Parts: sequence; C-alpha cells; structure tokens
Amino acid sequence: MNTSYWTDLSIEFANQRNYLDELFRVYPTIPEGLRVVDSNVWEKVEHQFNQQNNLELLKILLKLPLFPIKDSYVAFLKRSPNALANNPQTVNRLCGRLYEMGLEALYLRVTEAKETNRQIGPMFRRWIEAGSLGVPLLRTADFLATAENAILTGSDSFLKKFASEHLNYLSASEKGLDFVGRFNGQYVIGEAKFLTDFGGHQNAQFDDAMRLFEQPNLKALPIAILDGVLYIEGKNKLYTRTKQLAQTKAIVSSLCLREFLFSI
Repeated sequence: MNTSYWTDLSIEFANQRNYLDELFRVYPTIPEGLRVVDSNVWEKVEHQFNQQNNLELLKILLKLPLFPIKDSYVAFLKRSPNALANNPQTVNRLCGRLYEMGLEALYLRVTEAKETNRQIGPMFRRWIEAGSLGVPLLRTADFLATAENAILTGSDSFLKKFASEHLNYLSASEKGLDFVGRFNGQYVIGEAKFLTDFGGHQNAQFDDAMRLFEQPNLKALPIAILDGVLYIEGKNKLYTRTKQLAQTKAIVSSLCLREFLFSI
C-alpha cells in the first residue's frame, strides 16, 4: 500500500479546501456548560474566605474539580495529605493570591467550563457511531460472524479488549483503541487524535499514535487517524516528521478515512 499517498491527500485537503469547516463535523468542539459547585460547599468557601482561615479554605478548594489559580505547587498539595499542615508559607502565599482575586472572581474561576481540548477524545467515536463511514456497526458476535465490511462498535476499552483477544494487540496502558474495523477482508485498528497546536502535549499525542505501529505480530493494519496542525505545510518539525513517517506508516485525516478504508 502506498501510505504516503493518503498523507499527501490529507495535507492537500488541509491546505487547499475548507478543511476546518469539514472537520467540525468530526470534532464539534462546543464548550460544555459551566462546572457546578454545590451551594453548601460554596457557603463554606465564603465563610472561610471571609474569616481568612487559610488552611480550611484551601482544604475545601483543593477538593473542587478546578482549583481557582494555576500554581506549580497545587498538585502536590492535592496528593499529599500532610502537605498543607507542613507548609504554612506556601498556604499563606496561595491564600494571599485568592484574597487578592476576591470572591466573585474566585467563583467564576472554579465554575469555568471545561477546556475544549479535554472534550475532543470521545468526539471521533461519536462521529463513527453516527454511521459516517457508511458500513454496518456491529457488536462482537455479529462482527465475527460476517466477512463483509463492518466496524466494531463499543467503548475504547471494549475495542482494545477485542483487539487483544483476536488481533494480537498488546498494550501496557489503560487507554483503549479508537477504531476497529474490517474492509475487504483486512482488519484495521486505529488511534484518532486532533492536534490543535504545536507543543509538548500535542507532540506527546502524536507519539502516542505512532506507538500503534510498534505492535509486533499484529493481525491487523494499524492506522493513525490524525487531524490538525501536523498537516500545515512548512518547516515545522511536526509536519516534517509526518512526511517522513508516512513513507511506511498509514497516517490519514478522518476526512479521508472512508476513501482510505475502501481502497484497502
């Protein structure tokens, strides 16, 4: 298979057509509603804030899903039960910033909507489950009972379990797979990523997808279903790596996935 053809097609799509408009069908990154803080919990926050009881204020805030300020020491305080009592200067420093914010700004911060990039993981699965590829979505028994083109339906952990049991897929991580299908008699497994920007976390996402190609004795064709900034033409490292790896690895945009699968 000429894998680089499909990566080149993805690059062409991303640079010459309404790529982002079309990609919104796969990754409709609509912000979720605001986080909800229990009214009783917030009353306790207000009380401790007004009393300037630093230790008790932090104890409550550290239990919320979103701490109101970004600080490199917060994660340690959350995970170490004795850290608050043992580090009074750190406690006072953080609370000084909280009092400077004021209660209104503090409340707005702890109730902020989740960041979009933390929501995009399940979106590819929803797009697949909507029948976007035009083939049946089947559970395990029906999937194994037919030789026709089909997609295995289920959660990412369910897909991982199937691939482990039937396709020699090995994984030491808890993360599941995003795609398992069969086209023209060939099993296919895939990782889907939307790389929204350049940088450390996004590079790690790219590397995570590439690990799929390191599977030994895999009874399936591995594919990286990638979208985003990796297709921007230019002298950036991610684009260069993508072009190089595409010589031997199937890297394809979700928008070219259907044509790719039917070409197998």
